[in-house]
Amino acid sequence: MSLAPEPQSSSTHPASVEASVPAPKTSRSVNPSLVIGAVLVVVILAVSVLAPYLSPYGPNQVDYSAVLQPPSAHHWFGTDQLGRDQLARILYGARTSMEVSVGALVVGAGIGVPVGLVAGYFRGFLDTWLIMRIIDAIQAFPFLILALVLAAMLGPGSRNAMIAIGIGLVPTFARTARAQMLQELGKDYIDAARVVGCTHARIIFRHILPNALTPIIVQATLAMASSIVAEASLEYLGLGVQPPTASWGSMLQSAQGYLQLAPWLVLFPGLALVFSVVAFNFLGDGVQRWLNRRLS
Repeated sequence: MSLAPEPQSSSTHPASVEASVPAPKTSRSVNPSLVIGAVLVVVILAVSVLAPYLSPYGPNQVDYSAVLQPPSAHHWFGTDQLGRDQLARILYGARTSMEVSVGALVVGAGIGVPVGLVAGYFRGFLDTWLIMRIIDAIQAFPFLILALVLAAMLGPGSRNAMIAIGIGLVPTFARTARAQMLQELGKDYIDAARVVGCTHARIIFRHILPNALTPIIVQATLAMASSIVAEASLEYLGLGVQPPTASWGSMLQSAQGYLQLAPWLVLFPGLALVFSVVAFNFLGDGVQRWLNRRLS
């Protein structure tokens, strides 16, 4: 007598169906560093642009009846030794910091990227014994020390601070651009551009530069944090923007004699400086991860 085969249990079907459905990739698609950094940077840029509309006081509005007042409903961040509203000066200081830092970034990238591309493209004596030796000589000095020396030679002022910080950034951008140039030179589209008669300048800036922008963009976002610190350092030493222009570095410098009497004079400008540096570091890290994920 033959036995009929037992029916298979239907409990295995849901498992097989679940196994066939791919898991959502929500965890991989979210880039927390990029989101946090972008939001923080947007806040900083908005504050620097909208400073006149966000504060009821002017940055240099003196009120001797409100000298060294602690944070209150009328002055959220307190007042300084001249009765000036600290919140207003921090908001306007954000504008000063962004202007000088972005200007320095333009100087550093505007010089360093073309120099690095040209050095990597032509190579030989121009690369090894001329351009890169000059870059090595500049990079032998610590970035902040070099910026201080150049600012002392050029004199105080926002434009000179931009130039001093920007020259300190040149080696970083030059090395990044040169490394990308060396990676791109062996590719077929470069040979094709030479075959059709493209000039060296067109090959470098029209064909290679767009394909080399990924690490340059990442380097630019990270360099903003260094520029902000350098700008505040120059102002603290009196080599940047001059009083009475509001700036975080000069606010810290003028507050050093009131650390015990009015600690808020140091606290809030210091927090603004830390906030900005952290924001651009987050943004740089997030952009790097996003671009690496796209390339992979």
